[in-house]
Amino acid sequence: MTAIVSTNYLSELLEDAHSRTLELLEDLDDQQLMGPKLPTVNPLLWEIGHVAWFSEQFVLRKLHNYQASRPELDNIYDSIAIEHPARWDLPLLNLDECLTYIDEIKDKLCSRLSSGDATEADSFIYQFATFHQDMHNEAYTYSRQTLGYPTPTFSVSKDLNLNNDDFGPHPGDAQIPAGKFVLGASHNAGFLFDNEKWAHEVMAYPFQISKAPVTNQEFAAFVKDDGYKRRDLWPDIGWTWLKEEGAGSPPHWVPDGQDKWIMKRFDQLIDLPPYEPVIHVNWYEASAYCRWANRRLPTEIEWEIAASMEPDGGGTVLSDSKRTYPWGNDKNTIKRANLDGRSSGCVDVAAFADGDSAFGCRQMLGNIWEWTNSTFQPYPGFVSDAYKEYSEPVFYTRKVLKGGAWATRSRMINNSHRNFFTHERRDILAGFRTCAIPDWI
Repeated sequence: MTAIVSTNYLSELLEDAHSRTLELLEDLDDQQLMGPKLPTVNPLLWEIGHVAWFSEQFVLRKLHNYQASRPELDNIYDSIAIEHPARWDLPLLNLDECLTYIDEIKDKLCSRLSSGDATEADSFIYQFATFHQDMHNEAYTYSRQTLGYPTPTFSVSKDLNLNNDDFGPHPGDAQIPAGKFVLGASHNAGFLFDNEKWAHEVMAYPFQISKAPVTNQEFAAFVKDDGYKRRDLWPDIGWTWLKEEGAGSPPHWVPDGQDKWIMKRFDQLIDLPPYEPVIHVNWYEASAYCRWANRRLPTEIEWEIAASMEPDGGGTVLSDSKRTYPWGNDKNTIKRANLDGRSSGCVDVAAFADGDSAFGCRQMLGNIWEWTNSTFQPYPGFVSDAYKEYSEPVFYTRKVLKGGAWATRSRMINNSHRNFFTHERRDILAGFRTCAIPDWI
């Protein structure tokens, strides 16, 4: 069940997500708001209207029986009904009309919340609508990177409280013992997405997982060693993608002399930060790197164990305790994770030691989403929520990512959260960490 929260809390969520949307759009002109037709981005102008339409549809109309404020928008902003390539050719609201529409919907959502506690239904659907907007705000952010737009300016504290120990690499593996593990979210988890239902027991073999994600420096060694040219490193479908894409490095890397790289971060060129995690690589690239390094991607079970569990018996077994966040159950992320857009980009993998898991794994939340080797599929007992299209239609077609990125909102992310994308996506804020290949394989 969804934990009941106060109406003030729900209103604050709506206002905050609304403000972030405006911050991501305020410096863009009409041409930038449409952008080129690309398979990995939406027209930002369409996406703004879609977010407002979604909230009106699922909160006001479906839950509270409101009449559609603008019925004609059903044929424009429904992401299930409107195919992606058609979104540039629709009679979209212009920016002023769009801003008026999203203001109207936000005000209606807030006005129907009276003081006191919300109902359980409101507690779920209002948070779901806010997190849906948060996801689109993250998509606006990485779309700006894809399109080379300026770095967005967010009205959040930029003080990351980093010191000298927060710069550089964080090498080594964490040793994780075998044991039973309860994967997924329990009934008392508060808010959860349908694909986290329900907690169920699994068994895991012992494994070794890197304490930090793969860095730019480490990935550059793979590129230098002809990693993008060696057929033996790539699965058949990955090699087909590589040849069609013509990829020879991560998409925003630019050669700068022999074996040197600069990187495009939004509309700026910077020296490739050696100890930041490699970002904007897809599952095929992550898998090829692993084969080159004689490593492998973790499964989502392994990733969640490394993030959530505590050692017992001198490190020989898993304890019965399961953490909500790598550092414990306190939701405060300020000194523990690079989230909420506070950094306007990645930080070195050594940063945020206060956010380490019990096994010493760093940045399990924040900085980058992390690819796993697991196919996105339902847990036992899965039941779709009110927005059934969120998970169910794409089961078995995507890979699971864990952990959240620097632009992900902290209010949405925890150890059990499951993100999911198709194998070829490299526009998203994703990298990876690796596991050792055990001797018995």
